[in-house]
Amino acid sequence: MKDEPSETRVDGSRLWSRLMELAQIGATGVPGEVNRQALSLEDAEACALLIGWATEAGLEPAFDSAGNLFLTLIGNEPDLAPLLCGSHLDSQPTGGRFDGALGVLAALEAASTLAGLGRTRRSLIVVAWSNEEGSRFAPGMTGSSVFAGTRDLHSIREQTDAEGTNLGDALDSFLARFSAIEKRPLGFPIAAYLELHIEQADQLEAHGRVIGSVTGIQGKKTWEIGINGSEAHAGTEPMARRKDALQAFARIAVALQEAVTSEAPEVMFTIGHLDVKPNAPSVVPAQVRFRMDLRHADETTLNRLGALVEQLIDVNAPPCATDIKRLVDAPPNTFDTDLRKGILAAAERLGHPAMELLSAAGHDARHLAKVTRAGMIFVPCRAGLSHHPDEWIEPEHAAAGAAVLLEVLENLLDEEG
Repeated sequence: MKDEPSETRVDGSRLWSRLMELAQIGATGVPGEVNRQALSLEDAEACALLIGWATEAGLEPAFDSAGNLFLTLIGNEPDLAPLLCGSHLDSQPTGGRFDGALGVLAALEAASTLAGLGRTRRSLIVVAWSNEEGSRFAPGMTGSSVFAGTRDLHSIREQTDAEGTNLGDALDSFLARFSAIEKRPLGFPIAAYLELHIEQADQLEAHGRVIGSVTGIQGKKTWEIGINGSEAHAGTEPMARRKDALQAFARIAVALQEAVTSEAPEVMFTIGHLDVKPNAPSVVPAQVRFRMDLRHADETTLNRLGALVEQLIDVNAPPCATDIKRLVDAPPNTFDTDLRKGILAAAERLGHPAMELLSAAGHDARHLAKVTRAGMIFVPCRAGLSHHPDEWIEPEHAAAGAAVLLEVLENLLDEEG
C-alpha cells in the first residue's frame, strides 16, 4: 500500500476545495468570517455536507447521543478496536475557515484515499466532535468530554446559551434532522486517536517548519464570576454608599492582571466576556458577570494561580457580593511518545520540515488522551492568527498535513492487537 508516497495519493485540490465550500456555511459576508456555532442550523448543514462527501467514499455515518458524528471506513477485521481521527466543525461567532474544519476534512481525505486503495485490517472512523468551541454553550468540548467519560450527558444537556436555549433541547432538535442516520452507543474502545489542526500560534512559521508533532496541551481553568451590587440613581446616591458592581469588577480585573502575570510570566490570562446590568448611563451598575480563562503548562503553577485568582476576587469585591462558578479545570496533558515519533518520521519521509512543540490552545485530543493513545499534528497558521476572519493556512500546508496524517494512519491501521 505504501509503494507510492502518501503525498501523491492525497488529493490536495479536493481537500482545499472542500475547505472553501464548507466555509460558505455560516459565512457572514465579512471576508473569511464564519459563524457556525454548535447545534445551530449551520452546524447541521455542515454535518449534512460532510455526510454526503463521506458516503460517496463508502464511509458509513452515525451519531451518538452527544451529537458527535462518526463516519466509518470498515476494515477487514471490524471487531478490532478502530482508529479515530478528526476534529470539529463548529466555530467562534467571528471565526475563520480552518480551525477544526481542517482536521475533519483532512481525516476524510485520508479515509477516502484509503477507501480507494482497498480495505485495511482495522476500521478507521472520521469524527466531528460536537461543541468544541463552547462559544454558544460553555464550557466547550462537550462531545469529546462525554465520549471520554470525563463529563456526563445529563450535565451538558443542562447548559444554556445567551438566549436561554437549553443545550439538551438544541441537541434533540439537531439530532431530529438526522433521524434516518444510525445512532450508536455513547463511547466505545478505540486503538488510537489522531487530530490534525492549525497551530494557532506562530512557532512553525517562525522556525520555517511545515509539520508540528504536538507534545501535549497546557492546562486550563475557566470561571464564570458574578458580582452583585445594588442599583441606584447616578445623580443622587452618595459615592461612599454605593455598591457599584462595575467598580468592583475594575478593582478585581486590575488586581488579577497584575498579580497573575507577576507570579508567572508564561501564564495566559484572559477576561473574555463581560455582561453589565442594567447597563444604563444614569444607573449605578447592580450586576456584572464575566468569564475568565487561565492557562499554564505546569500543573502546580496552574493550581497555585487558580487559588490566587479566587482569593483576589474575594478581597477586591466588597462591598459587593460574589458567586464563583468553576467551568473548566483541565490539567496539562502529554501525548503518546510513539505517536509523536511516528509523526516526525512521516514528515521526514515525505520531505516536510518538522519539529516538536506544545499546544497553548485546548483541543478535543485533550480528552481522548485520557482513554487511548492520542497525538496531534499541527500545520502553520499565518502570524498565528486564529478565531478571526483573517485566519489563513497555505493550500500546500493543508495537503502536507493530510499526507503526514495518512502516513501515520497507515502504520497504525495494520498493526497487531
